[in-house]
Amino acid sequence: MGFINARRIRLLPLLLATLALAACGFHLRQNANLPAAMQRVHVDARGGSNFQRQLSRALTSAGVTVEDAGGPGIAELSVPTAAFSTDTLTSGGYARISEYSIHYTVRFGVTDAAGQTLVPPQTINLSREFSYDASNTVGSASQVEQIQKSLDDDMVQAIMFRLQAAGRHPAAASSVR
Repeated sequence: MGFINARRIRLLPLLLATLALAACGFHLRQNANLPAAMQRVHVDARGGSNFQRQLSRALTSAGVTVEDAGGPGIAELSVPTAAFSTDTLTSGGYARISEYSIHYTVRFGVTDAAGQTLVPPQTINLSREFSYDASNTVGSASQVEQIQKSLDDDMVQAIMFRLQAAGRHPAAASSVR
């Protein structure tokens, strides 16, 4: 009998945590509900291979078949611009740069298999700031690489949110410039 009570007591915190998450409105992120015309899509993306790989993976997770080439019955997700840039924020003594801002600009648009605009060309800008240590250039290069990977992930999410919005409101998406 004591064993059953001890077991219940150990499960009580798990039950309380589950109830607290449900009460606060927490929900696991679901796959994006994309426009029906995007069931098969070719991704023509500029930029790093990590960005294109992440975008293709997100589309596949949303139930889209990502094709290697465009053709009949295949929508086109075009990303003509995907570029990083860096700005100096502050300089230390002897004109040493101590803070940077990394900017990531992506322009994309989607057309359906008939060439009609599903999502008009639009630009998303993201940025991150970081401190630069002139005495640790290896660490700084690694830090920049990690920031760029993080921006790739965030950019893919931002694009997926816009594609999902186009799926929910197709008339509004095609009229925005």
